[in-house]
Amino acid sequence: MEAVVLAGGYATRLWPVTKNRPKMLLPVGESTVIDRILGELEADERIDEVYLSTNERFAEDFETHLAESAFEKPTISVEDTTEEDEKFGVVGALAQLVEREGIEDEDLLVIAGDNLISFDVTDFLDFFEEKGATTLAAYDVGSREKAKSYGLVELDGDEVVDFQEKPDEPNSTLVSIACYAFPAEEVRFDEYLQGGNNPDEPGWFIQWLVDDGEVDAFTFDEAWFDIGTPDSYLEAVSWQLQGDNFVADSATIEDTTLGDNVHVLDGAEVVNSNLDRAVIFPETTIRDCDIRESIIDRETRVESLDLSGALIGAHTQITNGA
Repeated sequence: MEAVVLAGGYATRLWPVTKNRPKMLLPVGESTVIDRILGELEADERIDEVYLSTNERFAEDFETHLAESAFEKPTISVEDTTEEDEKFGVVGALAQLVEREGIEDEDLLVIAGDNLISFDVTDFLDFFEEKGATTLAAYDVGSREKAKSYGLVELDGDEVVDFQEKPDEPNSTLVSIACYAFPAEEVRFDEYLQGGNNPDEPGWFIQWLVDDGEVDAFTFDEAWFDIGTPDSYLEAVSWQLQGDNFVADSATIEDTTLGDNVHVLDGAEVVNSNLDRAVIFPETTIRDCDIRESIIDRETRVESLDLSGALIGAHTQITNGA
């Protein structure tokens, strides 16, 4: 079995923090978002190769990251885009990758690199092998409003009997989370696209498969985070930290109160401040501040400010009255 980790997005809703870095490399505890997935794929002997699908802008970031890691399976597979409006769509990119890498005749796992999930990928693959059919992971988001943003899944037992991509009026809250396993005979992206079908969201492809054959759902509870906004990233960090704080050994904390779920990275300096549910990136200086629900990017200096819900880009200097 081959695996594709989708990492081609530009994460515009997290700009400026993700304007010059892929969101999949955002820190979560002692790891990154994508490393949690890559670690599981590395450990599962059923996975032969892992193709990290990304764009030209971020290819070098991932190459550097992988070179510094202990992972042996991943290789970078680059789509020919550098901007959001050049993207082929997820299904279009998958079709190109399958042809480019010559994996048309292999079982295929496809998982979004910005997924932070509570289940083990091994359990998902066990379920896929048991069913022997296309399989997706499904999660109850608990809100019909949230469900409007995802592919809605209707089940009869484990089998998907209806799939609606981003419905205006969802009739349930069970959604697909961009984790799929396809038997080799169902890796039919090119056939789907040649039929003039939507190349964007993979849910449209799943809906097409549901209309044509069997698709099963691996449902899970506990937690799932689709990291695409500042709030969802902070929620993921909070879930990982479970109320604790993560402070890098090389960070300096002086005369400072740390609340819950505070993430302070290498070389950061926090003096005479209060932090709560915040991520402070490397080499940043925080002095005389009260910061809540905020993300402060690297090599930034913030002084004498009260911030809530802030998203501050790298190499910024902000002081009271500036």
